[in-house]
Amino acid sequence: MRGKAEVRVVAERRYWREAEAPVLVEAWRRSGGTLSEFARRHGVEPRRLARWVSRLQRAGEGSLRFYPVRLLENPAETGGWAPIEIQLAAGRRVRVPRGFETEDLRPLLAVLKVAATR
Repeated sequence: MRGKAEVRVVAERRYWREAEAPVLVEAWRRSGGTLSEFARRHGVEPRRLARWVSRLQRAGEGSLRFYPVRLLENPAETGGWAPIEIQLAAGRRVRVPRGFETEDLRPLLAVLKVAATR
């Protein structure tokens, strides 16, 4: 969670970098107020904040999410290729066998995305 001091520092900057804009966008969303009220309270142009809200929302729709990965076997011991096993929350697992079709990967990832949000 972002602190008030961090929000103030970013709000006072003339330019926001992509890594800084989420500070204000998240603070606005947590505030429960309208975008205009939040912008006025922090001395930010409402259109500027709205542009960043839109930009970050679009980026989030197509962005990748990375998850921790742990190598359980040495690939050299399995002939250079080991099956892929993905363990989800609540103990659910997805196993991708050797020789799977690469075009099957996109639907598999879509299922994992849905499962990760549950």
